[in-house]
Amino acid sequence: MIDMKFVMVGAGAMGLRYGVLLQEAGNDVTFVDTWQQHIDKVRQQGGVYVMRDHKDRHLVKIKLETPETYHGDPDIVVFFVKQMQLNDYLKRCAHFFNDRQYAFTCMNGMGHIEKLQKYFADDKIIGGTALIATVLPGPGEVDFMGKRGAGMMNMCPLNEKPDEMCQRLYNELEKAQMNPTLTKDFTGTLMTKVIFNSVMNSLCTMFEIPMGEFGNFSGAREMARQLIDEAYDICARADIKLVSTREQELASLDHNSRIDMPLHYPSMCQDMFKDRPTEVDYINGYIAKLGRKYHYEAHTHLFVTQEVHLAEYHRQNEAKKRQMKESTQASVKSA
Repeated sequence: MIDMKFVMVGAGAMGLRYGVLLQEAGNDVTFVDTWQQHIDKVRQQGGVYVMRDHKDRHLVKIKLETPETYHGDPDIVVFFVKQMQLNDYLKRCAHFFNDRQYAFTCMNGMGHIEKLQKYFADDKIIGGTALIATVLPGPGEVDFMGKRGAGMMNMCPLNEKPDEMCQRLYNELEKAQMNPTLTKDFTGTLMTKVIFNSVMNSLCTMFEIPMGEFGNFSGAREMARQLIDEAYDICARADIKLVSTREQELASLDHNSRIDMPLHYPSMCQDMFKDRPTEVDYINGYIAKLGRKYHYEAHTHLFVTQEVHLAEYHRQNEAKKRQMKESTQASVKSA
């Protein structure tokens, strides 16, 4: 018996992890993506290769469509795409949205909820955050980091009034061993994870290091404290009730970096490695923008935002230099 029907908009690392585990928990899951190389590989293989901590590589059959070819009627539309991709996905998927469906997302950063509100009613939007490490090594494969049941997540409906569908989603996520917690404050839930990412994702990306290397650095706590204090001061001005205290946030950063996921490269860092734009403007940049709204200049977050963009710029220049060198060498050989 099928419990619920899901469509995962975005078949990247997190979309695959949530979708595969929900499928294994007895739900009907279809994935929607636009990365053609990924789509071709999955269709050629008959599914996606799933690993856990680089081991036990096995094929899992999945249904994968493009936005234009999917015409189903799911109970819940789950969004796991990059912030800068969401508008395009929403436009291309709008033909299968209806008033009955719920939208659920644990996307990084802020800015996505306002976009979802253009297509879904407030009482049918459920937001969340995930402390779950997953890697997409290449098209057609995904690596779940950590033992089964590792990681945790928070979720909260936008109207902060959990209904029957929200409870059903919670139950399915629990069956899938995603360790959900139903929180009571929507904005506070999302912002707490944004602050976590503003430290871990951005600083690891800047230096292209795994979380453990940052966590074991003698100055890590001081660096984290500076970013956390700015963000918490801003949230206090904005009357945003975060789900953890400053000390709890510091402890979570320390535990996740040194103990739970020391070898993991955050998703922003993975984007950097693949020369994709990062989401820093939706994380540190968002905190700085919120600060200015409440007459607070978040100097550290502004600096970190530009530092990440400088790292992106450097990689782009290095790539151009390599291309020019390879082109010159090819010309010399052909002469």
